[in-house]
Amino acid sequence: MKHRVVGRKLGRTSAHRLALLRNLSTSLFEKERITTTLMKAKELRPFAERLLTLSKRETLHARRQVLRHVRDTNVVSKMFDTLSARYAQRPGGYTRIVKLGPRRGDSAEMAIIELVGYEPQQKKEKEKDTAPAKGRGGRAKRGEEAAPAETAEKPKRGKAAGAEGRPERAKRAKPTEKAKEKAAGDSGRTSVGRKGGQRGQ
Repeated sequence: MKHRVVGRKLGRTSAHRLALLRNLSTSLFEKERITTTLMKAKELRPFAERLLTLSKRETLHARRQVLRHVRDTNVVSKMFDTLSARYAQRPGGYTRIVKLGPRRGDSAEMAIIELVGYEPQQKKEKEKDTAPAKGRGGRAKRGEEAAPAETAEKPKRGKAAGAEGRPERAKRAKPTEKAKEKAAGDSGRTSVGRKGGQRGQ
């Protein structure tokens, strides 16, 4: 019979398991959304919700009880200032678990655990992300407007170029005397090297 066997051991000792839940709850209250395995998320939910219920009391004793598990003072102040006001009228159920499916490698079931009320912040971030996108479109339009000016500056080719394009081609085609001397010197070196190679053979 499975009496008084509550919870999951998660392959850890009791001290290690408590440290794990403390770290996960601290990350959850700081980021408001974390990704972990499904079993850890299910174990974290009651642990984190008890701490949030304590933060709604807003007393010194409750703050010290929360500090016993959440060691980051900035996160604790966020819990008592922001999160307690958000869930003042909510009698529990502060978290949500969303399944993600198996993880590549060990096929462990993954899940997202997040605080309820995190969605408006996500929408605001998406709106901020879409605002620069309009600017990008504007930049693209500016680039399109600037493109004709660049094409106008390019020199004409072919028959339309006329006599203007011909001197440039003539300059490019004429090799300098130094280049000729270098070419002659290189050919002499290669021939000597080849003869030497034949002798060696």
